[in-house]
Amino acid sequence: MSRSLYYADAIREALRQCMQEDGDVYIFGEDVALYGGVFGVTKDLFHEFGPKRVRNTPLSEGAILGEAIGAAVYGLRPVPEIQFSDFLTTAMSPLVDIMATYHYRVGTKLPITIRAPSGGALRIGHFHSKCLEAWFVHTPGLKVVVPSTAYDAKGLLVSSIRDNNPVLFLEQKKLYREIKDEVPEEIYDIPLGQAIIRTEGSHITLVTYGSPTYLALKAAALLQKEGIELEVIDLRTIYPFDKETLKKSFSKTNRVIILHEAVKIAGFGAELAAFFAEECFEYMAAPIMRLGALHTPIPTNPVLEDHYLPSLQDILDAARGLMKY
Repeated sequence: MSRSLYYADAIREALRQCMQEDGDVYIFGEDVALYGGVFGVTKDLFHEFGPKRVRNTPLSEGAILGEAIGAAVYGLRPVPEIQFSDFLTTAMSPLVDIMATYHYRVGTKLPITIRAPSGGALRIGHFHSKCLEAWFVHTPGLKVVVPSTAYDAKGLLVSSIRDNNPVLFLEQKKLYREIKDEVPEEIYDIPLGQAIIRTEGSHITLVTYGSPTYLALKAAALLQKEGIELEVIDLRTIYPFDKETLKKSFSKTNRVIILHEAVKIAGFGAELAAFFAEECFEYMAAPIMRLGALHTPIPTNPVLEDHYLPSLQDILDAARGLMKY
C-alpha cells in the first residue's frame, strides 16, 4: 500500500525500516537524537531504538567519519549524518584517503552510508548551501546518490545502506518539506546506478538530478507548447551513472542539455559532456549545453541567490538555441 509522504519523511522511514531489518545499522551525528536533526529527519528514532543506535556526536565531522570507518571494519553498518554537506570539507582525509580506498588497500568491506543535506535556494548562505558532488565523484571508491523524489529517496537509501561499499547520500534539503509523492509502506530498494526518464521527448535530452529535476519538468511543459520535446532524465545515482539510458536517449534526440545546481565550471556536468563527446559523437547534431550555477560564492540575498542559480529561463533559452541546429 502506498501513501503520500514528504521527501524528509520517506528518508526517515527508510532509516527506521533498515534499523528494524538489521540490528547492525545505527545512526549518529550532530543533534540527531532527541532533537531529531536540524531538519527533523531523524525525529522519534531515538525513542524507538535508544541511545546506542541513535547517538549524538561532538561537532567534529572528522571524528564522525572516523567512527564510521572503525565501526564498519568491525562489522556494523553505520549511517552517519553530516549536518550540512558543506562541512564534509573538514573531513576530507578520513573520507577520501581512508574510507574510499580501504577496500582496495586492505580488502575489508566498508558498508557506510553518509547522509548529507546538500544544495541551496534556502537563503542560508555560502557555508550551508553548496553542491560538492563533483569532488566525490572524482574520488575512486565512493558511490554518490542524489534522489529527487520521496519515492526514490526511500528506495535509494535502502539500497545504499545494504551496499557493502561507502555511499555518499546527498539529500536535497530544499525538497525536505517542499515535495511529496506516493511511497509504499513496505521496505523496497531501487538499484544504484539506474537513471529514470521523467518525461519522454524526441528533440532534446535533458540530463539532471536532485532539485533541478523540477525546473526541467516545468521547462519541458512550457516548451511542448512550442513544439519542442524535452526528454528529461533524472540520474538519481551520479556515480556510477547510467550510461546506457543516456546513450539510448541521445541517439534519438541528437541534442543534450546538462543541468545541475552546482557551479558549472568543473561540475559533474563536465564529466557528462565528456561522455557524450567521447562515446556518442556519431549522434551529435548540436553543441553540448551545460547549465549550472555561477562561479562565485553563494549569496544569501534572495535576489542574488536566484541570479546565481540556473533558472527556468536558462533552460528555455538553451533549448530554443539548440533547435536552430
